[in-house]
Amino acid sequence: MIKSSKLWLIPAAFFAVCCVLNLVGCLTDGNLERCVKPALMLLLCLTTVTYLFPRLRLSLLAGSRFATLPTSPRSWAPPSSGAEGGTFLPTETAAGEGAEIMTVLLLCGQLFGFAGDTMLLGKGFPFFAGGIGLFLIGHVFYICLFGGKSWKGLKAWHWIAAMAACLALVAGLILAIGVNGMMLLPMSIYGFVLALLMFSTLAGAIRFGGITWWALFAGAVLFSISDALIAVHKFSGISYSMSGFVVMSTYLAAQTLLAAGGIRIILGKD
Repeated sequence: MIKSSKLWLIPAAFFAVCCVLNLVGCLTDGNLERCVKPALMLLLCLTTVTYLFPRLRLSLLAGSRFATLPTSPRSWAPPSSGAEGGTFLPTETAAGEGAEIMTVLLLCGQLFGFAGDTMLLGKGFPFFAGGIGLFLIGHVFYICLFGGKSWKGLKAWHWIAAMAACLALVAGLILAIGVNGMMLLPMSIYGFVLALLMFSTLAGAIRFGGITWWALFAGAVLFSISDALIAVHKFSGISYSMSGFVVMSTYLAAQTLLAAGGIRIILGKD
């Protein structure tokens, strides 16, 4: 029987297989790509849940045990081994502060990614606009998760410089791609949110360092590249070889990096 702490390997394996099938479908058969696409983010979300749940449960168990320790120094004694043979040590099981809320934010970001993927399978403007809107909401959840840690303590000039850089980046991309008409404002807002996601992860990488935050920044950049390629094809009419493969490969890498980095932050390993 598989231990609960290893159950995440099952959906992770299915996720990896579906990623391969999706990318193969991008190169060979569009129907295969479309059939597999809705399952991708659901499997990644299930992987996240099954990985985090036993670890957060152990952390909360250890936290509640230490919360009830006697306050008198004379009556205190080191915790004994539990019934399962392990010693509860707070440094071994402590999750990040507000782990439950952060978990909800991460899962909501992934579920809105699933909804966006599903919506974009439809043809026509309403499906495209709806898919973009769903992804935008998912990005907001990611920003709340990552920015909630990286924004703390930033000075006013940091915000001014970051907002100016985000606006300049979005304006440059919008002009370069040639977005106009009724989609100009929605795409500008979406681009600004993506830029804010990059800023949130970059701020964490600069402040805290470490592979976790740099991986998150890489995920945000890859997400932006994937969406920029879609916008180029949609609004400028430029087509290129293996466009679907490039878009999906950068998108899947981005979602995987954001999930892995988010999990590490939730568990206090950043």
